[in-house]
Amino acid sequence: MAQNERRVVTVTQLNNFIKDIIDNVPPLGDISVKGEISNVTLHRTGHIYMTLKDEGALLKAVMFRGDADKLTFKPKTGDKVVVTGRISVFVRDGVYQMYASSMELDGIGSLYIAFERLKARLAEEGLFAESHKKKLPAVPWSIGVVTAPTGAAVRDMINISGRRFPGCKIVLYPSLVQGPDAAPNIIKGIEYFNRTRSVELIIIGRGGGSMEDLWAFNDENLARAIYSSELPVISAVGHETDFTIADFVADLRAPTPSAAMELALPDTGELLRKFQNVRARLTTQLGRRLESERKLLSLLSGRRVLTDPETVYQDKILETARLSDSLEKSATDIVSARRTGLSAAKALLASYDPLGVLKRGYSVAYDKDGNILKSAEDVPVGERFRVKLAKGAVNGVRTE
Repeated sequence: MAQNERRVVTVTQLNNFIKDIIDNVPPLGDISVKGEISNVTLHRTGHIYMTLKDEGALLKAVMFRGDADKLTFKPKTGDKVVVTGRISVFVRDGVYQMYASSMELDGIGSLYIAFERLKARLAEEGLFAESHKKKLPAVPWSIGVVTAPTGAAVRDMINISGRRFPGCKIVLYPSLVQGPDAAPNIIKGIEYFNRTRSVELIIIGRGGGSMEDLWAFNDENLARAIYSSELPVISAVGHETDFTIADFVADLRAPTPSAAMELALPDTGELLRKFQNVRARLTTQLGRRLESERKLLSLLSGRRVLTDPETVYQDKILETARLSDSLEKSATDIVSARRTGLSAAKALLASYDPLGVLKRGYSVAYDKDGNILKSAEDVPVGERFRVKLAKGAVNGVRTE
């Protein structure tokens, strides 16, 4: 073909052509790529720009805000991740890159994501609230242990129990601690001890392992069984650096099964020392109290009221006589005052007596009906009337 017949395309056309080819390759439309993050940029728009790399190559990647907001961790340079998305061409730069829709930390992967999501949801429901956590018994005489019957964890707990507090009874509920049937087994153990009330405290746990090995203790139903338990529950799973959902919801988290028994039981030697200290303090306090009471008794025994009690009665007799005289005088004064008042009232009443007025030479006239006459016109001529005197009465007739 001659040069002047060769088809010439623009850069944009070429890049769009390559983009169409790559976009139509099915495996590249949904692919997961594992690598280490470098050159990460958390853009102010919420988008994440980064480069994925391994020992032999680099791959540019971008995660838009809608997907970035769903991440449960903040990506940083050096993180080993598994990124899922599609491969396409960024036409402007002429480079292919990954458009990420999800991302998880490599080595933990989906289990870690599920763990974080469940942890956040249960925390929001209040299953981890400190206000719900029950206080452990100070001196438990019986402890229920839900764990594998043949593991090193149960042997360690029994040994520590015998050393610290031999009087405590350890009741083992044998259970699976790994695999799909482990969580239901552990739940049955918790329910058994709550139903029978054969113990005062429950310990659930196992030795260390990978996240997959410990996954039974991240079961949601187990978390709710621990939360609903009326008996206190200690979670003792794995090593000190291992954390499970059971640890967060339990009334106490122990870093290891051995540490759980250390936390649950008092040390016999330490208890004995405490009892001895208390006994010594009580003996000292009792001795001081007895000495104080002895001094008080000695002081009181010399009081006159005890040596010559008759004097107390003599004083009371004198006081009674004085009160009697005072009472008699008060009564006499009251009677005298009342008598004087009565005489005055009597004299006042006498001054208002109509008969008393008549005795001074006055009289009262009545008409024939007995009405008091106030004027001569009140008696018609020829009408009878009566005049009341101090002694007797006079009847008459008006003549004019």
